[in-house]
Order: sequence, then structure tokens, then C-alpha cells
Amino acid sequence: MTLITLKQMEAVYWISQLGTFERAAARLNTTQSAISKRIQELEITAGLAVFDRNQRGAKLTEKGEHLLALGLEMLKLHDRVLELKSSEETPARRLRIGITELSALTWFPRLVSHIRETYPNVSLEPIVATSRTLDDMLKDSDLDLIVVPEVFPSEDVTYVRLADVSNVWMARPGLVKTDEALTLEQLAAYPAVLQGGQSGTGLFYNRWMRSQGLMFNQSLISDNLMALLGLTVAGVGISYLPRQCFRPLVDEGKLVVIPTRPVLPPIPYSVVYRNDRPSAFVASIADLMCDICDFSRQLQS
Repeated sequence: MTLITLKQMEAVYWISQLGTFERAAARLNTTQSAISKRIQELEITAGLAVFDRNQRGAKLTEKGEHLLALGLEMLKLHDRVLELKSSEETPARRLRIGITELSALTWFPRLVSHIRETYPNVSLEPIVATSRTLDDMLKDSDLDLIVVPEVFPSEDVTYVRLADVSNVWMARPGLVKTDEALTLEQLAAYPAVLQGGQSGTGLFYNRWMRSQGLMFNQSLISDNLMALLGLTVAGVGISYLPRQCFRPLVDEGKLVVIPTRPVLPPIPYSVVYRNDRPSAFVASIADLMCDICDFSRQLQS
């Protein structure tokens, strides 16, 4: 496939500005025959007459005027690309990040501060949603990268491990009457508040509970972490919650940890981005997330 070149568009521009092929050749430091060849090749490629041969001098045809208007955009873009070599500023761009509630509640505010400091020209567009929603948005190219539990395996994306988040069973004080470690059979006798199929944590632990034969007689499902927390504090049922993040509620006496045999496995969290759009910028943001990520404390700044 033959492409229209910058040299051809430069020739059209300077001929239209200076009025003749000869003057354009002098301006571009080349010969008139070279300029004529560029225009001939352009007309063959574009399939239209750029200059009116019936007029004296070099006059653009109507189609030629439209072509020049598009060519000017091409030349301006070329100039902007060249400016990148000498510019010390990061070019303006947007960054679309998808996170779940746990990241938003803990380390994400600190990440935003670092991105603004390191990349001042970046327009940040965060989305807080369930893991399944974020995974769908990444597949549809509506997000550049997401932070979710590793529950959606795919060869089309890159996973960069951030942390393993330890969860424990918790309840309102007094709901569980023993301090001894409960078996999963004993645990199943209590009402439970669990996350559902839209939540990465819910998917991870639902699979694990099925593998262990753990089925609750009574359960309430919510994909919202804060709703889950509120229901647990209110005594509606037991639930699995991040140990370190919600330890202050244990220290305040609003929740207690329920020891169990076996314990819950930790959940692997990763930053995920697509393989078909390689970007050094996105990879650098993933590296920054690895340095910043800390699920242990709420509202980090």
C-alpha cells in the first residue's frame, strides 16, 4: 500500500503559499523536478488532481484544497512529535484506573498524590466498581489498568502482583459464644454475610468454600464491602473481612476475630492491563502501584 508522505504534503503547502513550483523548490532546498515528482506521486496515490493544470501559476483544485486542509493537520502532528525530543514535560494524557472498594479505602489516595507529583500533565480518571465490572471495562478498552483479585485468568492481560490480603472471619462481640477455633462445620451454623459473584473477593472465597464443603444454612449476599462491614458490625451475621484494614474496629470492641480451622487463604491482588496495547507509561504506573500499595491502613495520604 502506497502512503501519502510528509514531503508530498510539504510540497503542496509551499506551492500554495508561494504560488509556483519553482519557489516551493527553493524554499525546500530541492529542484523543481523533485517537487513536480512529489505532486505527481501524491495525485496518483490520492486519486485526484491537486492543482488545476488549466490555470496560470499553481492553483489548487477544490479537492486539492480539502487535501491541503487535512495535510496541515498531518504537518502539525509531525511538529508535535518532534517537540517531544526537546520537551522535558510529560505530554498531556489521561489515565483511566479501575479499583475496588478496598483499594479506594486504603492506599489509592496516596497513589493519586504520587501520580500528580510525578506526572503533573496526566488527567486521572478513577473508577470504583466491582471486580467483574472492572474486568469487563478493561476488556472493552474503557480502562487502562485495574486493581483486582486474581480471579479472571486470561492470556490477553498482564498481571503484576501487588500484595496478598489476609482475611479472617469476624462478628459482632457476643454473636459467637466461644473463643476456641471453630471447624468449618461449626462455622456454618451461624448466619453469614457474604460477597457475591460480582466481587473478586466473593468469587475467590465462594470457590474456596465449595472446595472445603462449607455451606451456610442462612446467608445474606452483598457485593458492597462497606455494606458487608456495616451488617457485620450490626450483628446480622459473621463475615470474612480484611484483618489489618479493619483491625481498628476490633481494637474499639465493635468486632471480634473468629478463629477457625482451617484459616482463610489470603487473596492475591494484582494490577492488570491488556497485552495488545503495550505502553511504557502504563507499565510505569503499575510499577508505582507496586511501591505504593498498602492494604493494611485506611485513608492513607
